[in-house]
Order: sequence, then C-alpha cells, then structure tokens
Amino acid sequence: MSDSTPILFDRRLLAARLQRAAALGPVPFLLDRVADEMDERLHAVLRDFTNVADLWTPGWLKLQRFPTLAHLAVDPSGTEALPFAPGSLDLVVSALALQFANDLPGVLAQLRRALKPDGLLLAALTGGDTLTELRQAFAAAEAEIEGGVSPRVAPAADLRDLGALLQRAGFALPVTDVDRVVVRYDHAFALMQDLRRMGATNVLIERRRTPLRRATLGRMAQIYADRFSDPDGRIRATFEIVWLSGWSPHESQQQPLKPGSAKVSLEEAVKGSQPK
Repeated sequence: MSDSTPILFDRRLLAARLQRAAALGPVPFLLDRVADEMDERLHAVLRDFTNVADLWTPGWLKLQRFPTLAHLAVDPSGTEALPFAPGSLDLVVSALALQFANDLPGVLAQLRRALKPDGLLLAALTGGDTLTELRQAFAAAEAEIEGGVSPRVAPAADLRDLGALLQRAGFALPVTDVDRVVVRYDHAFALMQDLRRMGATNVLIERRRTPLRRATLGRMAQIYADRFSDPDGRIRATFEIVWLSGWSPHESQQQPLKPGSAKVSLEEAVKGSQPK
C-alpha cells in the first residue's frame, strides 16, 4: 500500500468483528446465495483448477466444485499484503470481502502476480446501493434528532471503475456485472442484528465513536418503516452484489485485432450493406 492510499477502513476492527460474528453464529444467507452463483459461473469454465485460494471471504465459502479451499482470513494486524508466491495459483475466489480493501488496486495487482498464466480471478463484493434504505433512514434520523449526519456506509466504485481497475492490474478479458438482492425483515432492528452476525457493521475509520442515542435509533426505525415497507408492514433491504472476473494473460486467449489488420474497410462494409 502506497503512502498516498487513503485509509478508509479499520481492518483490525474488521477482523475482530468477523471473529465476533463467528462466535455469535453467522447468518449465511447472502454468502450462500453468492456461493451458488459462483458455482454456476465456475461450472461454465471448461478447464481444471488445481491450486485454488479463497481470499478474505467472511465465513466458509461452500463451493460444490471445490469442497475444500485454502482460505486466507482477514489479517488481524490490518495488513493487505498477500502471502501468495508469484505464479502459484490457478484460481482465486473471494466473496463479500473486497469492498473492505483500502488499496483495492494494490490487492488486484498482487492477485494478478499470484496467478499462473491463464489463471482466473472470480470475486463478488457489495456495491454502492447496498443497504441504501438503512443509510437514508439513518441520515434522516440523525439530521432530525442530532442536527448532523455521521458516515455509516463506505463509498463504492461503480462497474466501469472496477473494470478499469482489473485492466490496470494486468488482467485480460475483464468482466463486471451486478446482481441486486432484496431481503425483507420485520423491522430495522432485525436487519441490524443480521448485519452484526455477518460481521458487516461499520468499520470506517471516520465512523462515529460515541454510542447512538436511543431517540435517534428509534426514529431511524420509524423512518425506515415509513419509507421502505411493503403493504404487509415488512421492510425491504437492498444488497447489491458486484461480480468481477479477469484472467491472467496467456497466449491462448482471444486477442484484440491489431490496428490496420482488418481485411475489409469500414467504408467498403457500409457500401456493401446498401440496397442496390
């Protein structure tokens, strides 16, 4: 990580929160959904992977294709330096973890170096619309009760930025896409309890350090219910899952045409398509 990289997340705290979530008994529904989708995506890849690593996934990533995975947990020291030797891995997977990287370009570059030629990175991370309802409800309640708003949700890169980061790290054939999941709860406090048991509570460096006022918390739940509930009274919570994939370059991969190598000019193609 360079000296100019902004430090957004307290990764020591993140490691502690993940340990606490494991002790409480994790809530795996979102991770299970990502694992099912990851299995489908890997099933479409017609090649064998021998050396496979799971990077920072919070909990056990259960993949049918790889019943046992070498799992690298979040380092309690907060470091993002990865222990993988250059060219040692065929496949790296990561689920619901990379959104907490302080230096995502640096992590992607490390993964690119760790992959063998024609090795694959497949990752899912939460996007910017995740928990948008909770963010809006908290902002409105804090502004109303306390006269200000504290940071609760981290900034997230959009799809184009993430695709560019993959290319910058040296990945070939980069692909990004989004899956939106809406989960319903009886009330906001049930959602917050699930987030606690996912290890997904606020770990921003600039987070508020004083306890929330009970009045603010109650008003947040009321605003959430008023704005984001269904006719049956249950509230909605959005999770945006962003998928990234990229390959370590290899001569067997499809290559873009070199400039000037086209056999037919655009002008000729257009002329040929005109009715006679």
